[in-house]
Amino acid sequence: MFKFLKKNKTVELVSPITGKILPIEEVPDKVFSEKMMGDGVAIVPKDGKIVSPVDGTIATIFPTNHAIGLVTKEGLEVLIHIGLDTVELNGLGFKRRTENGSKVKKGDILMEFDPNLVMEHGKSPITLVIITNMDKVKHIEKNSGDIKKGDEFIFTCFL
Repeated sequence: MFKFLKKNKTVELVSPITGKILPIEEVPDKVFSEKMMGDGVAIVPKDGKIVSPVDGTIATIFPTNHAIGLVTKEGLEVLIHIGLDTVELNGLGFKRRTENGSKVKKGDILMEFDPNLVMEHGKSPITLVIITNMDKVKHIEKNSGDIKKGDEFIFTCFL
């Protein structure tokens, strides 16, 4: 009723990994490039340490450790998807460092993986950071180029 009294909430995400940002539209997987799961960015990784991009709660860690879902106190839902088709590796080369339900801060280590092992098995190590509840996001800004783990790189404003 009194929507005009609500203030926009801004959430800034930091990069969960060091690498080069790739526009999500250029990811060689239609589910991601056509934003079927949401909007965000892809990162071609230079290492295999994944840290939390937000302060929040671990909502889910897939049994194969290739994807982690987080929720912020503002209600932003963030998915980190490590590699393309890496679910087929059944956890090979992935080591979780947190558990479902854990409270995390930006920069806390969540997962480690071996990008070389991923490539040796014919998979891409491209890591995606996706906002899955874009219906709640009024505006999103994304950086490009090289990024270091912990650098701010996605800025969102909620309605």
